[in-house]
Amino acid sequence: MNIQMVDVRRQYQKYKEEIDRAVLRVMESGQFINGPDVWGFAEDIQRYLGIKHAIPCASGTDALQLALMALEVGPGDEVITTPFTFVATAETIALLGARPVYVDIDPQTYNLDAARLEEAISSRTKAIIPVHLYGQAADMDAILEVARRHNLPVIEDAAQALGGHYKDKPLCTLGDLACISFFPSKNLGAFGDAGMVTTNNDALAEKVRMIANHGSRVRYRHEILGVNSRLDTIQAAVLRVKLKHLDEWNNQRRRCAHYYSAGLKDLEVVTPVEADYARHIYHQYTVQVENRDALQKHLQEAGIPSAIHYPIPLHLQPAFRDSYGYREGDFPIAERSAARVISLPMHPDLTRQEQDYILEAIHKFYH
Repeated sequence: MNIQMVDVRRQYQKYKEEIDRAVLRVMESGQFINGPDVWGFAEDIQRYLGIKHAIPCASGTDALQLALMALEVGPGDEVITTPFTFVATAETIALLGARPVYVDIDPQTYNLDAARLEEAISSRTKAIIPVHLYGQAADMDAILEVARRHNLPVIEDAAQALGGHYKDKPLCTLGDLACISFFPSKNLGAFGDAGMVTTNNDALAEKVRMIANHGSRVRYRHEILGVNSRLDTIQAAVLRVKLKHLDEWNNQRRRCAHYYSAGLKDLEVVTPVEADYARHIYHQYTVQVENRDALQKHLQEAGIPSAIHYPIPLHLQPAFRDSYGYREGDFPIAERSAARVISLPMHPDLTRQEQDYILEAIHKFYH
């Protein structure tokens, strides 16, 4: 059985005719940079989320950097985030000369623990970046209440969470800015790198647009320092096709996740918890086990892929530990999670036959 962690080829084959037609349209137009599909896709996302501004860019990492630059984060500043996520969240903070300040995570949702947030705020804090990890919303009401009390902007890192909800509100609409990744393995994935910044703030939207275009509103007149971060027209065309299916795919991910959880309930496996305020869209289906490495080896021998998201918390990564003096034990919940988590195959085209084979292999491991 040929099981994929994320089966992008199977998805492409299902929508091949429509995708090929969209790509060919761009090829024939010759408008490869800032073509009509780029702005059409931005409008599609604005309608999908019910938000005023969606600014396309080259990647989810770029989206984070653009958002931070729009808030004028720089040397001497601090930005609060979680130690348990992909490196891009803290990397972009550090690249601007600011210090990533971490808050330990909630042991059930893996997201930043809002109850610990206020104690991390200092006079140097410039922004807060909660991450909606694995496709589940952080506790945004609690985070926003602390942020507003201290007059701090909030950037949602929604790289893994487009289509998810916090209570009845779409993610990417709750903070001052939000950042999306369309990396091929994401719930809405391009055929290469692609990203987006969303906001309801007119001034921030204008600033993000300028920064992404070399700090320019008028050609050859550069008002501020910027970067070159553009969403490729071919990628936008692909994403416009795929966006129409996103809710269907997210619903299928939820069905797959619930099937996994039901099949694992009697084992020594901690399955994902869905917070009562969140509609989890399962970018990853991640469990916790005591003997993670042995289980991963067992799955590999059975031809089943798996992944660890993420094996080293950010505060213990050499780039941050050596630069900022973090130590083992500083964020114990994140450290314990990093030693125990393992992600199983998850994508909307995962079949019951494939899931049954995966569940059978895990049951054999425990029996």
